Amino acid sequence: MRTNDAQMLVLSALANGPLHGYAVSTAIERMTGTRLGRGSLSSALARLHGKGLIEYLDAEGRRRPVRLTPAGREMLKCEIESLAHTAGRMFETVVPDRAAYQDRLAATDLARSYKQAALDALAVQSGHVVLDLGCGPGADLETLARGAGPTGMVIGIDSDPQMVRRAQARAARLARAGVLGADVHALPLPSSSADRVLTDRLLQHVADLPRALAEVRRVLRPGGRLVMAEPDWDSLAVDHPDLEVSRAYTRHITDRIVRNAVVGRQLPRLALRAGFAVTSVAPATSVFRDVHAADQVLGLQRNTERAVAADYLTDRQAGSWLDHLAQGPFFAAVTLYIVTAEKP
Repeated sequence: MRTNDAQMLVLSALANGPLHGYAVSTAIERMTGTRLGRGSLSSALARLHGKGLIEYLDAEGRRRPVRLTPAGREMLKCEIESLAHTAGRMFETVVPDRAAYQDRLAATDLARSYKQAALDALAVQSGHVVLDLGCGPGADLETLARGAGPTGMVIGIDSDPQMVRRAQARAARLARAGVLGADVHALPLPSSSADRVLTDRLLQHVADLPRALAEVRRVLRPGGRLVMAEPDWDSLAVDHPDLEVSRAYTRHITDRIVRNAVVGRQLPRLALRAGFAVTSVAPATSVFRDVHAADQVLGLQRNTERAVAADYLTDRQAGSWLDHLAQGPFFAAVTLYIVTAEKP
């Protein structure tokens, strides 16, 4: 470990108050997953003391506590700001256009993989009437229309006017497809009028899950099929040496960011209660090894800043977290469930 790295770790360990040498080493181990060797720790303490960045407190025995001086606190603050600036160049800081985000996500290999599994489960056949609920900008309309053929019909439904306009432009190029602006809780369709219904990451956002599923059951014909591809955000795992920081980040996502954050695991129970027969449940785990690819899906810096504002993370934890993610190696994973249900 470089000398400067060891010194900054010691300063970070002392940010919350005085510690003796062994406790400093333990705090560093919690932050990084490794402990400074005795020689490295002694050298770092001596150098920091010589620079006036730390000071020893009076105490009996060998375990003399050490604390930051005002100069030490100022240096640590500057370092955290520098890391935040670096992270700002690494991560997206502006919330992307929603329609563009949906198109970008649909084009990733990870999304194509689970989408294909959902389409296989949907098993659209020629002549089917297919509903794509929460169709977004219409990325799946063409694929669904090919399955329904010239005698079938695909109807995309979304409540966001911008999404509807984008999807309508796509649907205009297809022979048997249309898009409606509507609320999934009150579908403007006759009862028993659809053969297949697809939801792709929609139900995590709806206000009333039982009501939405009841509407889907109403518009499906007997024997009709519903396929739901929905995430369980509580499964989000981002590797970081401090497990509690990683858990706090995920907990903030599930508590504050996504309305129905664990709907993926709830779908079989909710579908049964809504009167469906659940025929299959299949997990699809997305694994990210590239921080840029993960950031485009997870919004790492934006959600870290929100976690700080909501008191799930401290400023120091957030700076250390983003610095570690930016420097790598990076690993994150989240599981989505594809649940197939049928109307008896």
